[in-house]
Amino acid sequence: MTTPDYRTLLETAIAEARQGLAEGGIPIGAALYRNDGTLLGRGHNRRVQEGDPSVHGETDAFRKAGRQRRYRDTIMVTTLSPCWYCSGLVRQFNIGTVVIGESVNFHGGHDWLREHGVNVIDLNDAECIAMLGDWIAANPDVWNEDIGED
Repeated sequence: MTTPDYRTLLETAIAEARQGLAEGGIPIGAALYRNDGTLLGRGHNRRVQEGDPSVHGETDAFRKAGRQRRYRDTIMVTTLSPCWYCSGLVRQFNIGTVVIGESVNFHGGHDWLREHGVNVIDLNDAECIAMLGDWIAANPDVWNEDIGED
């Protein structure tokens, strides 16, 4: 089986992040794929839009993917290193690979995921870094709320 092009998969997550930004929310997007490149679900952080702190990009994509028999052969693609909440989701369901757009603006649980056998790829994508970095600079209070900081 051929490994999908991770940068191409990231484009889906970036499109979701842009959608979240256009809706007035936090620009973080994600998508869940099968290892063969089949899209299962896509989503974005809707914490602000829905007033629901549990709707992160990864959880939104995961929910929209619906039930799967197994997750070991899936790839979670996200524009940002997953927080502890979303890292827990990856571990709980044994998602085999996590592709992250960037870990500059936030260093989540990706080292912990690696330590537990998850294949983690950090693409260090300039667009992801700039989009969220600019948003954080303009919205520090909402960002701190999102990551659980005082």
